[in-house]
Amino acid sequence: MNLKFKGGVLVDYFTLLAEEKIKAAYEKGEFDNLPGKGKPLKIDLMIDIPEDLRMAYRIMKNAGYTEEEKGIRKEFMTIEELIRQCRDEQERKKLEKQWSEQLIRYNQLLSKRKVKTNSSIFKRYEHKIEKRLIGSNGKQSLT
Repeated sequence: MNLKFKGGVLVDYFTLLAEEKIKAAYEKGEFDNLPGKGKPLKIDLMIDIPEDLRMAYRIMKNAGYTEEEKGIRKEFMTIEELIRQCRDEQERKKLEKQWSEQLIRYNQLLSKRKVKTNSSIFKRYEHKIEKRLIGSNGKQSLT
């Protein structure tokens, strides 16, 4: 490897060559008509993610997996753990209600993205809501 000092800094020969080529191209005006000239650069939103994980995150993002979905799934796990450890029946019912609300949010999020939700849990919950609202005799009931 050929190394030279440039401005008190040790630089390899290829870096110097690249800099010279870029400078010559700039002076010739080869960068004047590039697409996006004068427009702000697109900032990589994944700059905080470790480099070895970025591709996986991009694949997940392109597949439609969102941060909101990730947050809802995390809340599901937290609520499920609290339900498992809960000994108070009233608190358990409150947690189960929260879990059901999260399930509705999650399924709404998926349906916005046109993802089919064949969740048997959701279907059962949907049936319970219909039964409560409509009643078993077909008349509307809000009790």
